[in-house]
Amino acid sequence: MKYLVTGSSGFIGYHLSRRLINEGIEVTGIDNMNSYYDVTLKESRLRNLISHDNFKFIRSDLAEMEDLKKIFMSEKFDYVVNLAAQPGVRYSITNPEVSIRSNINAFFNLLECCKMYDVKSLLFASSSSVYGNSPKVPSSIKDNVDHPISLYAATKKANELMAYTYHHLYNIPVTGLRFFTVYGPWGRPDMAYYKFALNIMKGIPIEVYNKGDMERDFTYIDDVTESVYRLLMKNTGSDYRLFNIGGENPVNLLYFIETLEKILGNKAEIILKEIHTCDVKRTHADS
Repeated sequence: MKYLVTGSSGFIGYHLSRRLINEGIEVTGIDNMNSYYDVTLKESRLRNLISHDNFKFIRSDLAEMEDLKKIFMSEKFDYVVNLAAQPGVRYSITNPEVSIRSNINAFFNLLECCKMYDVKSLLFASSSSVYGNSPKVPSSIKDNVDHPISLYAATKKANELMAYTYHHLYNIPVTGLRFFTVYGPWGRPDMAYYKFALNIMKGIPIEVYNKGDMERDFTYIDDVTESVYRLLMKNTGSDYRLFNIGGENPVNLLYFIETLEKILGNKAEIILKEIHTCDVKRTHADS
């Protein structure tokens, strides 16, 4: 069986690819290696993957349909895991065209290729951001998610709808995963736990929104990888499925900062700010 992992040089994509190849599975990784954050980190992840004989890397942009069709035609994938996307809630506000190209156009191309080349199933990354600021917690996949508060969240909601339509029309088994604040080694440097830690070490002030009254359901990368792996191995049905992938243990932002202070041995200089219009106040997964 041949697996395609898109975004294979990204944070979750790297860890999942490594898990699959360590299990002896044949994996092809696709990544456009964009410069949203330091490309050298992506290159370092990639070097660890290409040292394995059962991993093949193709540098390509999913938004380029003709290139993607050629890859599917030649590689004949059995299973597709789409972890490629343009991350960043606030980035989607300042760079909306990038989010649309990477999260909507690229995903449409991938769905079309899954249809045309008889892929056995598709698993794709959604996000906890689709829940917006719903007052109901913990968040369940049964909840209404019609009120995204950022363009990033809207693209992920759109992915879920598009995937369901292709499942309905073409009987493609589809699994969507709403990830909750994934963290761990080889993580993205744009995420708060890296940015805050770096600034605390350097004595640079950190900006804390909603005056610290925020909570995040942090989920460790190995738990995420294990969840995805088990779902892939049990993906024998023909359904459209959605899952929350979260730790079910929300952490207050100020407590999070206090923990960093203790571990780093430095006191944070905090600038309290009002909540940003695209910020979700708290996330809490019902898994």
